[in-house]
Amino acid sequence: MTRNIHPTAYIADGAILGEHVKVGPFAVIEDDVTIGDHCQIGAHAVVQRYVKMGEGNILHPHAVLGGLPQDVGFDPESVSWLEVGDGNAFREGFTAHRATQIGGATRIGSGCFFMNNSHVAHDCVIGDKTIFANNVAIGGFVEVGSNVFMGGGVVVHQFCRVGSYAIVQGTTGLNKDVIPFMLIGGRPAKHYRLNTVGLKRAGINGARYKVLSSAFRLLKKKASLDELEQTEELELLKQWLAVDSKRGLHGFIDVKRIED
Repeated sequence: MTRNIHPTAYIADGAILGEHVKVGPFAVIEDDVTIGDHCQIGAHAVVQRYVKMGEGNILHPHAVLGGLPQDVGFDPESVSWLEVGDGNAFREGFTAHRATQIGGATRIGSGCFFMNNSHVAHDCVIGDKTIFANNVAIGGFVEVGSNVFMGGGVVVHQFCRVGSYAIVQGTTGLNKDVIPFMLIGGRPAKHYRLNTVGLKRAGINGARYKVLSSAFRLLKKKASLDELEQTEELELLKQWLAVDSKRGLHGFIDVKRIED
């Protein structure tokens, strides 16, 4: 096996490391951890018990994966998990906790980027290609979709949902759900318009973009979306809206800024 393990690193006997894994000075990898091929564990980083990690992840110095949930009722002897996909980057000071539910898992997808001192709490679900800027903190049971950008200092209340392709303005506090494809910000938080830049980068433009613009005009009027062309994006939106919300939706503001 080809690995690069610094002599000062601690790796428990019960940990499983894939091929071409690099572990830096004073890093700690505990029992019941699985780390996939080509992962990098930085200096002083910690992977605690009950973490499953895919391939090609980079854990920068002083990041911690798999900490105990910050729940005063949690039994530390309970077996729950943190599951991480492939190709994620976790910058310095990042933390993610395992689930509170016995046998359950906090889940992070693939291709995500978590900047300095951001945090994923217990029982959260994060999609693919999502970015957390510095100091983003999300509470327990939060769901964040794919291709989401969370600006610096964003804080999210427990049980909220942030839909795919949304962008959240830095320092925004969220205590309700964020609709997919939207830009949200302010105090209190409001949906302003479509996430034009993010949608363009994702190749959602032209007729597909116009369908979304029409959809949000109809939502503002509390009208049906059935008359619109059933694009992939509209189907995602309808499926998201069909799920019962535990927190409700943040409101719209200035519908004229939802551009055609």
